[in-house]
Amino acid sequence: MNRLTQSSLWQLTLWRFREFAREPEAMFWVFAFPILLAFALGLAFKTRGVDVARVAVAEGPGAAELIAVLDASARIEAMLLEGDSAYHRLRTGRVAMVVHPGDTVVLQFDSTRSESAVARLVVDRVLQEAAGRRDVREIREMRVTEPGSRYIDFLIPGLLGLNIMGTGMWSVGFGIVKSRQDKLLKRFLASPMRKSEYMLSYILARLVFLILEVAALVLFGYWVFHVPMRGSVFALGATALVGAMAFSGLGLLVASRVKTIEGVSGLMNVVMVPMWICSGVFFAYSNFPDFLQPFIRALPLTALNDALRAVMLEGAGFAAIVGSLGVVALWGVASFGTAVRIFRWQ
Repeated sequence: MNRLTQSSLWQLTLWRFREFAREPEAMFWVFAFPILLAFALGLAFKTRGVDVARVAVAEGPGAAELIAVLDASARIEAMLLEGDSAYHRLRTGRVAMVVHPGDTVVLQFDSTRSESAVARLVVDRVLQEAAGRRDVREIREMRVTEPGSRYIDFLIPGLLGLNIMGTGMWSVGFGIVKSRQDKLLKRFLASPMRKSEYMLSYILARLVFLILEVAALVLFGYWVFHVPMRGSVFALGATALVGAMAFSGLGLLVASRVKTIEGVSGLMNVVMVPMWICSGVFFAYSNFPDFLQPFIRALPLTALNDALRAVMLEGAGFAAIVGSLGVVALWGVASFGTAVRIFRWQ
């Protein structure tokens, strides 16, 4: 046998690869789950034609005429309901507004809901035009549906970053704690290998599936929802590689001393859930207050998602994403270095 085959790092990496490949549940979460999630969210937030405002017209004198006026607009779907029933639908979010007929039409809506605010503008315009108002200045619309500006275009890179984080941390963290719980690490302690070799083998085994993992989600988004890929494949691959290594390092750090599956599960959630919420996976992190922005941008998943979106949607090169990749790489180096120092075999 040659030197590479005999090395402990090679054997450990091969062992981790085989262990992971033999787990159907792991293969499902790595490959099938992100695609199913992207498909479901892509359908739920699919770009539609004209947005229709659903409004309820309360029963009363003039309600039938009001229904006829509102239904004449392609942007309004009106229904006639008894007053209490109409308000109940408004309160439960099933309609955007309740219109009360009369000499003075009353528009009842929740001003904190964006769909209600839009419905208020649409209904007011339709009623004013029906009463004889004419716009003094002619306005024309130019609508675009350019790939890159839709929700699904924003979502796919976010799901890719989320999957890189999740599989990197869970596969590494669970694997180490399971070996420690099964007393397998005590046997490794008697071998001549180094801690760094053992821990690096987890990272290398994780990278084996990275190409398939990234390609599956990106190609699914491109073929099914026409999500653009404007940057180079090499830049996307390098970004994913840096992200996978960084989050594998975080997984090593979390699992360095934990002794039970329950313990590592709790710690993993403490680390990942804030990034699920804050790092711009499902919605832009700019929605958070300004004083939180520096902390959010310093999170590794935020930087990874920014780099992935820049490459896929903006066609950015390495010069444009070097700052984001630097943040991700710094997290990875610091996590791996700390993990090597504090790691315990038992």
